[in-house]
Amino acid sequence: MDYRLSLIFTLPELILTASSLILLLVAAWGGAKSARLITILSVIALFGASAYAFDFLLNPAFEAGGDAFHGLYRMDGFGSFSKLLIYLAAIVSLIVAPRFFTNRGEYRAEYPVLILLATIGMGMMVSSVDMMTLYVGLELNSLASYVLASFIRNDVRSSEAGLKYFVLGSLASGMLLFGISLVYGFAGSTNFSIIADGLSGQLSTGPLIGVVLVLAGLAFKISAVPFHMWTPDVYEGAPTPVTMFFASAPKVAAVALTGRVVIDAFGGQPSTWQQIIVFTALASIIFGAVAAIGQQNIKRLLAYSSINNVGFMLIGLAAGTAQGISSMLFYLFIYVLTTLGSFICVLEMRDAEGKQLESLSSLAGLSQTRPGLAAAMAVFMFSLAGIPPLFGFWGKFLVFDAAVAAGMLPLAVLGIAASVIGAYYYIKVVKIMYFDDPADQIVRTGHKSENGLIALLALAVSPLGYLTIPLLAPVTATAAQALF
Repeated sequence: MDYRLSLIFTLPELILTASSLILLLVAAWGGAKSARLITILSVIALFGASAYAFDFLLNPAFEAGGDAFHGLYRMDGFGSFSKLLIYLAAIVSLIVAPRFFTNRGEYRAEYPVLILLATIGMGMMVSSVDMMTLYVGLELNSLASYVLASFIRNDVRSSEAGLKYFVLGSLASGMLLFGISLVYGFAGSTNFSIIADGLSGQLSTGPLIGVVLVLAGLAFKISAVPFHMWTPDVYEGAPTPVTMFFASAPKVAAVALTGRVVIDAFGGQPSTWQQIIVFTALASIIFGAVAAIGQQNIKRLLAYSSINNVGFMLIGLAAGTAQGISSMLFYLFIYVLTTLGSFICVLEMRDAEGKQLESLSSLAGLSQTRPGLAAAMAVFMFSLAGIPPLFGFWGKFLVFDAAVAAGMLPLAVLGIAASVIGAYYYIKVVKIMYFDDPADQIVRTGHKSENGLIALLALAVSPLGYLTIPLLAPVTATAAQALF
């Protein structure tokens, strides 16, 4: 094996690994006063990793991809596209974090290092073609995430969120490991391609249980029904920049990993995994929509929104075709932009004392007191709902079109019908901002970086987003084809 090529293929992870280790030493020596410097350097490291991932994605020399370290890791367009979305979410999460934590006196140098470590794990997840690499990447991401969720040590909600995430995450990891052991026992290998050959033909009860347990463990990571129970509590209790990170980057990593596992490892058993994915997709869409209706906390509402949106992504995956995977990736791209914008708007919900507001009632009459913020929030809500002509509509259209093309018309019809339910609570937020009497709780903060990001992301998911389709469509199609 050519180790030089292996090192080249894993350059994004190597850059982030070296950066995180060096910055961890800087944090140990510099203490809290070095937090901002480490944040800036972390963002630079993420841009460096993004440059290599971008080159792997578009450079014709890397079009065929390649395996590294004896088939444990694969560099291809699918992984590179997913990494770019993960790095984007991590960069934005780092940019908005200092102001939030500094106002509470809680910004410490460990935060950007933990973000980098979680990002390394996610990069390994989307490029893994072996169950061992899958598990190591997933646990690296999870261990950093548990600490991030409980980052504010003197906040009971944050500590509770971290503990819940740790306990339930450990349970999910156990299920995943048990499933991996069963699959290994019957297939004779942890490599995805060998598993695909070993599990061909009629499945007996043992490997079938293994497949179910593996998908159950992955369903927890994407917060899909019925393994969603941790999501609302963790999203509400974790610091808002951390919640924004959880709702975007790990979602991309887990959905992409699930796609790679079902296509590469279980591709010979479509009738087995498609039933599970179809059920999970519909259950997530319906439950996420219904459960969000009664929420009065904006972060809990967005948690159920993430569950709902995962269901739509899984419709594209359920198709089991290159078109379906391409639509899933396109949906992920739009979802990341919209979610980041929504949570930055939540960060702007502050009273005169700088205290973070989270209740929907505090948004009352926002269109009169902060018209720009209200307009941006309305754009993000309508885009998440998939209401045309906003860009979010295109993502839903693509996954439904892929399902119909794959002969899954009933799934598409049910998904479209359920999306109408979800539109209610998004429109409810807009109604509160534009038609209720002003609450006069949210004041202007004048923070240029947050306001600039909100404006940029709002434009990206506005009808102007359709201008990117000629560029993104062939990229997502090429990335999806890498799995086939």
